[in-house]
Amino acid sequence: MNSNKKCSWCVGDKLYESYHDCEWGFPVHNDTSLFECLVLETFQSGLSWITILRKRDAFRKAFDNFDYLKIAQYQEEKISSLMNNKGIVRHRLKIEATISNAKSYIEIQKEFGSFNKYIWGYTNNTTIINSYKSANSKDLSEAVCIDLKKRNFKFIGLEVICAYMQAIGIINGHDITCFRHVDFQN
Repeated sequence: MNSNKKCSWCVGDKLYESYHDCEWGFPVHNDTSLFECLVLETFQSGLSWITILRKRDAFRKAFDNFDYLKIAQYQEEKISSLMNNKGIVRHRLKIEATISNAKSYIEIQKEFGSFNKYIWGYTNNTTIINSYKSANSKDLSEAVCIDLKKRNFKFIGLEVICAYMQAIGIINGHDITCFRHVDFQN
């Protein structure tokens, strides 16, 4: 296998390729990082990932480095500030969903001890090695999506959750010809 072969979605853009090579699909276990990924995937809904990736630093600054404890306390004044921030995607429903999701995220932490234990518990802390199109990953994403909705998470759907689970390494979505595909086999 060619060690330079990458997933086709990232080829041709240095930022995309760097994200792919150094972050995407690497197992994430830190609760703040897990929340950041969830927020960014939520904002990506209906947009291209590169749009969000290019705005990621602005998102970090605007959303207090994704400190979900702070975000859960946001009030109308902060929402107005975010709606006026040209560096991020200014979508009121997604901003409000982020605040609501931060509150639900904290509740999951209280119940499970951490969001990491909750989300990785679906696979007994192992990465599923297959494509996002496979039945196993779709079923897993659907189960997580249904449960998160029951826990009052907003602006999430099957595609958001599937992309999220690939981004955080629960599902290995790398093309089988990609040099990163083999890195995440258990």
